Amino acid sequence: MRFRIAALLAMPAAAQLFDSNNPEVHAAIEDHFKYGSIGAEDRAGVPLWIWKVLPDVFPQHLPSRPGNGYEKFGLIVEPGKSRPIGTSMRERRIPFVGLNCAVCHTGTIRDSPDGPRRIVMGMPAHQFDLQTYQRFLFACIRDPGFTPDRLLPAIEKANPNFSLIDKVAYRFAVIPQTRDQGIELARTFSWTFARPPTGPGRVDTFNPYKVLFGFDIEKDSSIGTADLPPLFDQKSREGLWLHWDGNNDSVSERTKSAAIGAGASERSLDIPAMKRVEDWIWTLPPPAFPAAKIDSARAAAGKPLYDRLCADCHASGGKRTGQTEPLENIGTDPERVNSFTAALTEKMNTLGSGRPWKFTHFRKTNGYANMPLSGVWLRAPYLHNGSVPTLRDLLEKPENRPRKFHRGHDVYDYAAVGFVSSGADAEREGFLVDTGRRGNGNQGHVYGTDLKAAEKAALLEYLKTL
Repeated sequence: MRFRIAALLAMPAAAQLFDSNNPEVHAAIEDHFKYGSIGAEDRAGVPLWIWKVLPDVFPQHLPSRPGNGYEKFGLIVEPGKSRPIGTSMRERRIPFVGLNCAVCHTGTIRDSPDGPRRIVMGMPAHQFDLQTYQRFLFACIRDPGFTPDRLLPAIEKANPNFSLIDKVAYRFAVIPQTRDQGIELARTFSWTFARPPTGPGRVDTFNPYKVLFGFDIEKDSSIGTADLPPLFDQKSREGLWLHWDGNNDSVSERTKSAAIGAGASERSLDIPAMKRVEDWIWTLPPPAFPAAKIDSARAAAGKPLYDRLCADCHASGGKRTGQTEPLENIGTDPERVNSFTAALTEKMNTLGSGRPWKFTHFRKTNGYANMPLSGVWLRAPYLHNGSVPTLRDLLEKPENRPRKFHRGHDVYDYAAVGFVSSGADAEREGFLVDTGRRGNGNQGHVYGTDLKAAEKAALLEYLKTL
């Protein structure tokens, strides 16, 4: 689970006014994954009724993307549900909204612009713009209109049962404290404006941890932009080096660090709720590429090419699968691995001190981990920073890969194996990636780029079967 500490959207002191702690729980694991609490409301909780009305009260701060309200950030709203997938709720006398695993690990896919959206749990949330969502909350809180006189009428309209006690609490405590805490938190995240925007489906993975640990982030210009990974088949990942730079080899530890990144504290981390998710994703299979769209003869011709060029690093049991490839070998953008420092490694291994789950597995590396490729068709865009839109593009030499493209559009290109990244629809719904900007480099990983056109087509066809 990789919703990362970039999701620190907290108004924590408001939660601390109250002493109850009742998480939203769902019997069905799928609903629990999509809407259940993992404890992230402790540092990343926004009072529910404030959160509910922000898009209506402050529409000027919403991004210019399709959808209504929170859908404009790429959050997925299911019919009949009161909140988007990936948002959770926990009662602290008043309810607070937080984020959970699904916010970064549930995506959508369409076969055509007018086709229905299919929701796929476990795939990267390539359409969700976490950074813009964060900045929206901060912009609302810093807005002069963030006052009880503006917010309470909207809350009463949204919730006719809002009680007199609730109104008093919100007017004199909840709204003022949310504003004050939010303004201070926004200040601590001002450093993000000095770096290129991440856009949908990406986050700065570990730099916000430096803020948490008290590092002077203003003196650190590193960029940790990374693509959101999938959660499929985590059993096969145990013992392999995880995170893009291979800095940890414990699935459970990786999962807990992600929950802390979403806003949980060491104290609030809901271990039983997390365990339910861990058990479910342990064997969660990726959806298969549509069989009718695979040329079986061509795929068969591609398997020997895969075995020769790819299997050592990416096949189950490959001698380098799950190992960290040095930067000088793989040649991809160095920013992400450089952002995770030896000093941060030491701090990461202090998390959980005094608890049974204390972290011990973090390490500093100088490269990127070779990932197993199950469900690779749903992982687009590609490379650790999502700088290559399709697998077809990845088989081109770096100078021939798209220099600029749009990400965040969910119409799928089954021939190129990736999401449509150019044209009017992609431009309207997506985010422009410029691979010339720091952290966005699309160089490296030149394996297979010297193949003949027919061989590339065969290899691409086989990759669809993984």
